[in-house]
Amino acid sequence: MNGVTVLGAGAAAFLLTAASTRPLGRLALRWGITDHPGGYKTHERPIPYLGGVAIMLGTIVPFAAVAGLDDVRVTAIVLAAAAVAFLGLVDDFSPLSLLIRLTVETVAAAGVVVGGVQASLTESWADGPLTVLWIVVITNSFNLLDNMDGALGAISAAGAACLAGTAFVCAQPAAGVLLVALALASLGFLRHNWAPAKVFMGDSGSLFIGFVFACSSALLVTGKGTGAVMAGLLLPTFVATVDTGVVLLSRQLAGRPLLQGGNDHMSHRLRRIGLGTRATAAVLALVTALTGVLGLATALNWISPLTVAVAAVGAVLILIGLPQRVRVYSSDRARSRPATILERRR
Repeated sequence: MNGVTVLGAGAAAFLLTAASTRPLGRLALRWGITDHPGGYKTHERPIPYLGGVAIMLGTIVPFAAVAGLDDVRVTAIVLAAAAVAFLGLVDDFSPLSLLIRLTVETVAAAGVVVGGVQASLTESWADGPLTVLWIVVITNSFNLLDNMDGALGAISAAGAACLAGTAFVCAQPAAGVLLVALALASLGFLRHNWAPAKVFMGDSGSLFIGFVFACSSALLVTGKGTGAVMAGLLLPTFVATVDTGVVLLSRQLAGRPLLQGGNDHMSHRLRRIGLGTRATAAVLALVTALTGVLGLATALNWISPLTVAVAAVGAVLILIGLPQRVRVYSSDRARSRPATILERRR
């Protein structure tokens, strides 16, 4: 597999996603699969979903054509990610219960672990269950990042590109091709999702992206030491980890249901301090790129993985605490709706 082949897969991913997003959006409008305005959402008209289906197809089809299914571990990731994307698609049609969502995600993650992906956190039998837990948590953390036009698409494009470089450095070419395809598919989707968005990716896209990120990062640290594992898991998912921490802490402090939707994510806080929607998405993508480059540097042994891991954990804790100073809740603490793990968009 050479560079031209990899670039060809990326170009195909971009073109396939860019070309299929708008027709799928029209189909979503016809079928009524839309995000309606109201509550804490800012858009003024129904926006169609199904952009995530375009991202999934744009990622998997070029990957399968170029890399095939010879790598058992990456094949397990692709098949499980497709199953999770289908779960999200069903949820876009009709919201599923938390139990069903977590059950399917856990089974999919367990399939990846059985396929040979296992982060060696403790170097014991516990690594399997811990890896499953990691994949499920990060998958849903990325799902919650899809809360503003262009945000998750930009994060995915930047993060997947950096993680692809790490995969090639770690001699995982199949994972590299998958991540290149995801990066360019996300970029193709951004043509329709950059503010003001014409199409949303929906759960099918956000769950697919989160699952691929979580599994790929776990794959690239399989069999490595503790410092490399910590850095390799945290850096590619840095923004998602911080965002989830910010939201959970602020809701706990405010006495609000932890799984209730609202405008209290990092993106909303950046808007509160004066950034526009596009600038906010760009800032989140830039942070993702910076942490991704750090991850690549550790893979190249330019920086000590343990040093980077400790610094990253410290940065996460600081960045979870600082945004709490930005006021996002009204004084009456009104509950807008029942709690749900999946926050309907924007």
